[in-house]
Amino acid sequence: MTDRCEALVLGIGNVLWADEGFGVRAIEALHAQYVLPDSVAVVDGGTQGVYLYGAVAAARRVLVFDAIDFGLAPGTLRVLRNGDVPAWSRGKLSPHQTGFNDILALAQLRGEAPETMTLIGVQPEELSDLGGSLRPSVRARIPEAVEIAARELAAWGFRPRARERDVPVAPLNAPALGLVAYESGRPSSEEACRIGDPRVLARTRF
Repeated sequence: MTDRCEALVLGIGNVLWADEGFGVRAIEALHAQYVLPDSVAVVDGGTQGVYLYGAVAAARRVLVFDAIDFGLAPGTLRVLRNGDVPAWSRGKLSPHQTGFNDILALAQLRGEAPETMTLIGVQPEELSDLGGSLRPSVRARIPEAVEIAARELAAWGFRPRARERDVPVAPLNAPALGLVAYESGRPSSEEACRIGDPRVLARTRF
């Protein structure tokens, strides 16, 4: 059995594919707004897929931010807890090639599943915009998702503490991938094709 840590807060997603980046942007916002106890690990999981297994299996409690296809209106925010988070499913819980439910299923098989799970998910609006930004309907839900996470962690006994204003915060990932830097350096859709390589797309027309 893997040695357990107390709690893991995990953001999953790909910031290069529009609303797929919700989980990463949400955990960045949580990290920027709150200081969490040392017993809580805050991880930008990005697109690591099964490589996140060790971190998940090591945690007693896991809270996850992710873009989830609920089949609802874009921007809809939902919270799933414990048994409502499906580990066994024919479909993917999220748009990722290796869904988070695959990790949970493996953890259950090995007797290493978290004791407590919370999934904070948003219904994406657009996932096919390569290099694009979060859509307004999705971005608008980040503050609410962060507050839900803060309350959830407090209920688990890990009370977040608001950061002092104007105090620099070390980023979770490379500075160039931060929301402000990414948005300011991203070319427009007119400057860069966002649906695939234009050389390949040109061939498909013939």
